[in-house]
Amino acid sequence: MGEALAEARAAAAREEVPVGAVVVVDGAIVARAGNRTRELSDPTAHAELLAIREACRAAGSQRIENADLYVTLEPCAMCAAAISFARIRRLYFAAEDVKGGAVVNGGRFFTAPTCHHAPEVYSGFAEREAADLLKDFFVQRRDTS
Repeated sequence: MGEALAEARAAAAREEVPVGAVVVVDGAIVARAGNRTRELSDPTAHAELLAIREACRAAGSQRIENADLYVTLEPCAMCAAAISFARIRRLYFAAEDVKGGAVVNGGRFFTAPTCHHAPEVYSGFAEREAADLLKDFFVQRRDTS
C-alpha cells in the first residue's frame, strides 16, 4: 500500500485527486498509476484503470487472474467493473468512499447478480493516511478557490 500512497501523493502534486494504485503479481509490482483525469482530459483515467491497462499490456492479456490490486480509495462502479472484467484475484483498498465507492458502499458491485467475477476484498490498509491525503487535498483546493 505504501507504493500506492506514493502514486497518490504524486497525483496530488499534479493537482489530480490523490488516488494511487499498484498491481502486484507474484510479489512484484507490474504496474502503477495515479489519477490523471485532468492531465489527460479523460474521465476514465482513474488510477485503477490506468494500472490495470498497464498490467494487461505487460501480460499480453485482457485478464490478469493472478494479480492483486492495491488502491488508496475504495473503487467506484467503473473501476469495480474493470477489476471484475480483468479477473483480478484480490483487491486491497485503504479508505472507504461513502459517496462514490461501489465495493462496500453504494451499489456494492461485486455482490450484484450480474457481476461475473468478484475478487477477494480487503480494506482498511493505511486507511488514515489515505483519508488524510484526500481531506488535505480538498481543503487546500477550497482555500485557494
